[in-house]
Formats: sequence, structure tokens, C-alpha cells
Amino acid sequence: MMQSRFATHEVLNQSPPFEDVDLFTADAPLVAAVAANGGAGAAAELSDFGRHWGSAGMAERGRIANENTPKLRLFDARGNRRDEVEFHPAYHELMAHSAHAGVHNSTWTADGKPAGGTAEVVRAAKFYIASQVETGHLCPITMTRASVAALASQPDILARTMPVIGTRAYDPSFAPWWTKRGMTLGMGMTEKQGGTDVRANMTRADRDGDAWRITGHKWFMSAPMCDAFLVLAQTDGGLSCFFMPRFAPDGSVNAIHFQRLKDKLGNRSNASSEVEFHGAHAELIGEEGKGIRTIIQMVQLTRQDCAIASAGLMRSGLAHALHHARHRSVFQKHLADQPLMRSVLADMALHVEATVALVMRLCRAFDRAPADAGEAGYMRLLTPAIKYWTCKSAPPFLYEAMECLGGNGYVEEGILARHYREAPVNAIWEGSGNVMCLDVLRALGREADAALAVLRALADGTKGLPGAAETVALIGKSFRRPDSERVARLAVEQLALLAATAALNQVSPGSAELFAATRLAAGHAAMYGAADLSDDDQRALLQRALLQRALP
Repeated sequence: MMQSRFATHEVLNQSPPFEDVDLFTADAPLVAAVAANGGAGAAAELSDFGRHWGSAGMAERGRIANENTPKLRLFDARGNRRDEVEFHPAYHELMAHSAHAGVHNSTWTADGKPAGGTAEVVRAAKFYIASQVETGHLCPITMTRASVAALASQPDILARTMPVIGTRAYDPSFAPWWTKRGMTLGMGMTEKQGGTDVRANMTRADRDGDAWRITGHKWFMSAPMCDAFLVLAQTDGGLSCFFMPRFAPDGSVNAIHFQRLKDKLGNRSNASSEVEFHGAHAELIGEEGKGIRTIIQMVQLTRQDCAIASAGLMRSGLAHALHHARHRSVFQKHLADQPLMRSVLADMALHVEATVALVMRLCRAFDRAPADAGEAGYMRLLTPAIKYWTCKSAPPFLYEAMECLGGNGYVEEGILARHYREAPVNAIWEGSGNVMCLDVLRALGREADAALAVLRALADGTKGLPGAAETVALIGKSFRRPDSERVARLAVEQLALLAATAALNQVSPGSAELFAATRLAAGHAAMYGAADLSDDDQRALLQRALLQRALP
């Protein structure tokens, strides 16, 4: 008997996969922001990177790595303690591709000094692109890069490790770091009883000749598969920072006993753990009792990456939503031509355009800070403010992107559900929103003159734009209040919006005027699409957001 043919088996009016796209050249705001911050010379390199990470093969690796989550293997077949974390090959492939491109080390010289030039800007563009495809593996990439800043406090350890950190090789073997082609580093700071308050840590470090033995626990040990960790522990001199390798100097497995891997909302391709130390071997980094001052050098860089990754997640959400809307027809017109949908997409595009301009401007400050006091002040004051605003913007933005696809955006076959689950971690990790606001207040208190200079520069950079003068006045008034902590969230958000407007004004003055008019001059509606943008402005924003000629 002949099988009946059903018309619904023929797939119609669905958007093609968003893949085999150059994620750099298709993104005009990114290209412009990189160029405005000195990175135009890297355009060919970034286009190569964008084509590779925009390929169908890389998208598939990202999907598989998240569907096949890490597994903790505590013992080998003979009962020997191993504490290994097992990953799907797709995860290792993602790590290898990021390492090959230098995403984990390109901002440092071979001896661990800042590379200078536009290394931060170019590396950030790669991080931003990679985060659009698979964000979880970037956790150890971030921490490896950032650890060099803390290791600089202990030149002998830096000199030993940098030849291995500095290679563009990824070596996943479970072996002592000094025998490997490349290494990764993780971090252990928070404990059950303390969380953000690391001074409440109870983990103890005791001298053992020239080294130390650490006993205690960590409630969150990030990236437990790494070759070494920076760990905080108490000594007689106070809270101190230590370098703890997976293997002791004699080649035995160090006494780092993982209790379990965290069952997380997102970030599933990456492992996070609870751990106990049973006299684990470690070496002191920096001065005893100055552990927070030592590790904060690392934390500053991880916060920068949180902002970049959140910007990348939003960019991916926008690109998938706009790509879908350009191909999907509803009521005899493409979604992208429907006035309400076009308003939503254009408002979202404006947000992403300002965000990428802001994070690239921040990275320029990181590049120039060693030799420019003004840029150093910008970096210290605005890193927590930018992390606050960018990371908190991502979850609601990605929800809106999912809605643009309707049910197709909500299912796990697509990438947006994964992005949505991923987005909250960047606001929570490396300092929650309240911690970021308190850090801005500390920067204002400790370096008032430098902070005032930054505010003046932002005022100059936004002069004449709608609502800018009023925003500057509000920020100043809020931070001068005796109860400034109570209103810090409002002030920090306004500071970030002002900084985004100034950064965008250096890249695209027309877009900066739109952003100021819709974000500074009037309170932006809680929902995207409520900004009154002209048809011409909408068309220009959407064309820049995803160049149609760059689509497959």
C-alpha cells in the first residue's frame, strides 16, 4: 500500500541555519569599534577568526560540548585517587581552537609583561566572537590569561610557568604542568561560610620547608581540570594567595580532592566544583597576608571578560533574531519588514552597538593603562560599572531575542536557549551587582581626583547630546550623597550609560545621538521596541547590525 504524502512534511517558511558566516565582517559595529580603538590593522586576522568560528563545524562543537557535560572520575580502576574531570572531545576541540588563536595569552609577552599596542582590543574582539558560539570553555581561557597578572607578584613562579602558559598549544593530558606543551589555570576563592566575603575564609596554609601545605575547602573551584590554581588561604600573616598545581613536585597527584561538580543552570560545557584540600602542596604568591591585593590583579581581568562575553551573547541573540526575521514571512511580509518587529530589532541593535563600543573602549584603556594615568583611572573606575551594566543587560536581552523567533527560540535545538541559561553567570561570577557598585564607590573614595577626571572626560565626550548634561549632574549628585551606597545602583547604571554614549560617539556619532536620546534624555522603557526611532534610523541600525551581503 502506498504511503500517504502529507503536505506538512515539506518544510516551508523557516529561516536557514545561521552558520558559515564571517562573524567579524558581518558585524559592522564591531569592525568600527575595533578600528576606533586602534585595531584596524588586525582586520584580516579577525576576519579569518570570524569565518572559522562562524562555521557550521564550530557551531556543532558548541552544541555537542553542552549536551555532553563533564564527568568527575574520582578513582581509577584499581582504586587509586585521581580526581580527573572527563570531557567530550568537542570541548577539547573548542579549547584547542581558542588556544591556537592566543585568546588565553596574547595580551602578554613571552616573559609575562603586558604586550601593549592593541593586544587587549584585538584579543577582546576574538573573545567576543567566540562567546557567540560557545561560552563555557572560555572560563579556563579567561582565568589562564588573567592569572599572569597575579603571578607577576612572584617573579620566580612566573618565570617557570610563562614558557608553558605562553605557547599557543592546548594539552589536555593529566600530567604535571612542567611536562606539558601548554597549561591552563583556575581559581579557588569562595568558601561555604563566606562567599563574597573572602576574609571569612577558613582554609589554612602551613609552612613546609620552602613550600606550604593547605588544608580546607572551596565551595566554588572554577575549572577543576586546570593544571594549577590560584587559591586563597589563611596563614599566621593573614589571608594569602597561593599557586597550587595538580601534581606535587615529585610527580604525585596533589591532595586536591574534588567532592562533586556543580549542577549549574548554564555554563554546562565547563566544570565547576566543590573541593577539599588535604595538605595540598602550594607555593606562596606575593606577600604573606596580602592575598586579596595579589589576586585582585587577576580578578580585574576576569571582570573585563565577563563584560565582553555578555556583549557577545547579546550580539549572538541579535544576529539570530535578525537573521530569522529576514527570512520568516508572516501576514504576507517578512518579519523584518513588520513595523513592530522592526522597532524591536532596531532598539536591540542600538543597545548592542553601544555595548560593543563600550567594551572595546574599556579594552583600549587596559592597553594604555601602564603608560597613561588617565586611561588607568578610566579602567579602575569603569571596569566594575561596565561589568554591572553589561552583564545585567544580557538575560532580558536574550529573552527578547528568543521571543523574536517564537517557539523556535525556546527549544534546545537552537542556540538561544543555551545563551539564555548562560547569561546570568557573568553578573554573578567575579562579583555580583552590589559588589560592582561598592567597587565603584571605593574607586571614587580612594582616587577622587582620578575619578573626577574620568567623569569630566565623559562629560566632554557626550557634550551636546540629549540628556548628557543632566546625567552627569545626576551622577555627581548621587555619588556626593552621604548615603551614596543606598542609591549606588542607579548612579552606577547612569555612569555606564554615559560611558557607553561617549564610547559610541567616538565610533558612530549618529548612533550615539540616538542612544542618548532614548537612554539618557528619557528613561528607556522596560521593553525593547518602545523607542521612537525613524524608519531611516531603523533601517541603518539593522543593516549595520548584520550586513546582508555577508550572509550565506
